[in-house]
Amino acid sequence: MITLILIGIGTGNPDHLTRGAIKALNEADLILLPRKGAAKSDLVDLRRSICAEMLSTPVPIAEFDMPERSSEGRYLDAVRDWHDAIARLWMESVAAHLPGGGSVALLVWGDPSLYDSSLRIAERLAPLGMPVRTHVVPGITSIQALTAAHGICLNRLAEPVLITTGRRLREDGWPTGTDSVVVMLDGGCAFQTLPPEPFDIWWGAYLGLPQQALVHGPLEAMGSRIVRLRADLSSRHGWIMDIYILRQRRHARIGEPERAEPEQTR
Repeated sequence: MITLILIGIGTGNPDHLTRGAIKALNEADLILLPRKGAAKSDLVDLRRSICAEMLSTPVPIAEFDMPERSSEGRYLDAVRDWHDAIARLWMESVAAHLPGGGSVALLVWGDPSLYDSSLRIAERLAPLGMPVRTHVVPGITSIQALTAAHGICLNRLAEPVLITTGRRLREDGWPTGTDSVVVMLDGGCAFQTLPPEPFDIWWGAYLGLPQQALVHGPLEAMGSRIVRLRADLSSRHGWIMDIYILRQRRHARIGEPERAEPEQTR
């Protein structure tokens, strides 16, 4: 029997790991690290650095090459096929490095429950012939890191907030029933599809890392700046992880618009 331990590691900063995460890493029989190609070598390097800093016991570490998701066909079909391919790679890695069974740890960005598919991939293992017990160690989410970096609350007083993706914002437009929206997994700057005047934006990339970048202000003034900055950072580092909050300046039940603070970039 395999116990699969999904450990939330925040945004890659070792300070984001909980004591429970460090304990789980040191008690694992095997740690699996995904490689995502030379352009994203920093991502596996961050995981290696976390292991080097946090391991006080000699836990074996194995790496595997992540498959690429197809850009053709229907999006959900491509994602499902991609998850199937990852599940098979997990099985092959475990069979090669832990044939007698035991516990396998995977380091998951943010928290395994929020816009991460590790839990869904784990559900594919039993039908493929590898029954597993799954244990989740929660981590700091990019949402928490973003609000902390900007020093803001996630929502207005007694008001809801919606968490969505760039693809859904682009396809569906602004959601009804809320004036605060968190947008994740947005490789195409979907905020450009909105009329900019009613919104303020709080954007962050590489949150908690030395290359952290933050921008805040009216969307009409900061949108194009974020697009340029995002492209520059992605080109410079070979990868980028970013997230942002959009908030309507005027809410029907509040009345007066909130003043936007001056733009901050660092």
